[in-house]
Amino acid sequence: MPEPARILHGAGFLLRPWRSDDLQSLLHHANDADVSRGLRDRFPYPYTREDGEAFLGGRVLAPGTLNLAIEIEGQACGSVGAQQGVAERGHTAELGYWLGQAHWGQGLMTAVVGLFAPWVMDELGLFRLQATVVDFNLGSARVLEKNGFQEEGVERCAVYKRGVLHDLRRFARVRRQLP
Repeated sequence: MPEPARILHGAGFLLRPWRSDDLQSLLHHANDADVSRGLRDRFPYPYTREDGEAFLGGRVLAPGTLNLAIEIEGQACGSVGAQQGVAERGHTAELGYWLGQAHWGQGLMTAVVGLFAPWVMDELGLFRLQATVVDFNLGSARVLEKNGFQEEGVERCAVYKRGVLHDLRRFARVRRQLP
């Protein structure tokens, strides 16, 4: 995983590189069926020690993905990241994030994305940052909308997860020139 230029400081949280000593906190927050429900299957449930070690060892995310831990009160409680496109799509990245359920409903992820999105767009020289949200995840859609992402459409019947077919809502934040 590429190292960011610096640690990002938010109100009540830090965004920083993942460390090997984050394993226990990662397992505590990631091993939750409700957390994994709206994420890609590479984020499993149950979330085992082997899953955490593979993630922290850089064996889960695609090479070149910029992924940061969300640290609250000294504990890694979630993650935010961007996977940059290649070739003619190198100006675009896919945003992803998750947060331990103990911190839901407090506006924290809205603040995290509010800090991370403009930073990663500058850091990677992006014109477009996009994200997809599973149809039932209204909270995640609100996080994006509150941070200037516009809904662009729906990918119908795009995800089959835990025996249920779901639509994906596509959101993007764009700019026409680099700063």
